[in-house]
Amino acid sequence: MNILAIDTSNDVLGIAIQKDDKVVAEWMTHIKKDHSSRLMPAIVYAMEQVQMAPDQLDSIVVSQGPGSYTGTRIGVTTAKTLAWSLEKPIYPVSSLETLAYNGVFQKGYIVPFFDARRQTVFTALYYSDGTSLQLVKEETNIPMETWLEELKDLGETVMFLSPHLVIFQEMIEAKKMNHFYLPNSIFHTPRPSNMFMLMKTSEVAHSVAPNYLRITEAEANLLKQKKEQSDET
Repeated sequence: MNILAIDTSNDVLGIAIQKDDKVVAEWMTHIKKDHSSRLMPAIVYAMEQVQMAPDQLDSIVVSQGPGSYTGTRIGVTTAKTLAWSLEKPIYPVSSLETLAYNGVFQKGYIVPFFDARRQTVFTALYYSDGTSLQLVKEETNIPMETWLEELKDLGETVMFLSPHLVIFQEMIEAKKMNHFYLPNSIFHTPRPSNMFMLMKTSEVAHSVAPNYLRITEAEANLLKQKKEQSDET
């Protein structure tokens, strides 16, 4: 099986290629640059390096969010276009689960999160038995302070993983909870190769949609405008 993985749901742009159950390419950048102009060149470069043509792909796996609205949309749209044009199945994967898999080796709770602005985060709670992940609390958009209060009473180690850790590290450490654990910085970058382990159900290209977890600001403004117009009538 030849599989292409795409993740542009956050600052990290990630591409990985699996061939016959072996990861033969993985390429990542963690810089604040426009993913739209760099994604396709990255895919082309990676596939050229492993001497694989697009029509040799068997499927595509893509991170569908949550995360950056623009970044998530770019990755999902690109994956859908490739899957449709090549007539291949597409596997949507959670960006939070992809990040959480970095800590699967350690038994205990894992809390992946991404900055959602205004001191809120996109997050979920997983439990690892040392080899696999189990979702304990569904993905949510929640104030970080509220989330930390919910996590204080967990009886085992709670590992926090995030490329945006620097924004919330002081808040986490201020709780002075011995079971709160912040690993080395290398574990806070989502790895696109993780997505190969998380593929579950394939979908046809047109049915895959970004998972924003909350409506965009433009959508919120539109709903507010409609409500105001309704109140006036």
